[in-house]
Amino acid sequence: MRRVEHVMGFPVSLRVDDPDVPADAADAVFAWLRQVDRRFSPFREDSEVSRYGRGELPGGALSADLADVLALGEEFRRATGGAFDVRLPGRGLDPCAVVKGWSVQKAAELLTGAGLRRFCLNAGGDVAVSGGPWRVGVRHPGHADRLCAVLEVSHGGVATSARYERGDHILDGRTGRPATGLDSLTVVAPTLTEADAVATAAFALGEEGVAWAAAREGCEVFAVLPGGRVLRTPGLPVAA
Repeated sequence: MRRVEHVMGFPVSLRVDDPDVPADAADAVFAWLRQVDRRFSPFREDSEVSRYGRGELPGGALSADLADVLALGEEFRRATGGAFDVRLPGRGLDPCAVVKGWSVQKAAELLTGAGLRRFCLNAGGDVAVSGGPWRVGVRHPGHADRLCAVLEVSHGGVATSARYERGDHILDGRTGRPATGLDSLTVVAPTLTEADAVATAAFALGEEGVAWAAAREGCEVFAVLPGGRVLRTPGLPVAA
């Protein structure tokens, strides 16, 4: 079964290779992601995130999901000494850097809960896979039509933070300036929640973020620095 929809501002594709796929499995995945977009987008005036950011929701009125997202953001703010922060001057509350991986991982868990074992859920280039091996390409930061690595992942998440799609959009929360120490950084982790948050947090740290990400349990890293120098961890699952 294959299905593609445009959700949260990017294409989301689902491929399931199990022989028997419940008819509503894909519906549940995309319904959840659309709900996340409505509730957590900082670009929607009526979203829970926007209302909380404006002080319209007292702490006790937070949903359990938003509380989880904010806790995740705070965990990585502390872990990076403030380089990663979901609250930045001039931007207000913007948890997108953790919501994407968190929500797609939750969607993958819906599939697993439905009894599915072999699938690939790709959300704008960040993927959650199960029952592999699956081959995941890492785009060359300087050439959109090239790959600089191909990974082979059986289970878990792969996420990339980079400058090539949206420019210098990731800020170092310690300075408020764009993080430019890396061209791209890819993280492989046991979950997409971890992979996505670690990739963004490490990118905000700059070159020092490569070692920081590599030191996190279960994480493997592939980084491209300005000038083309590549750093990668020994356990990176590069395809043969």
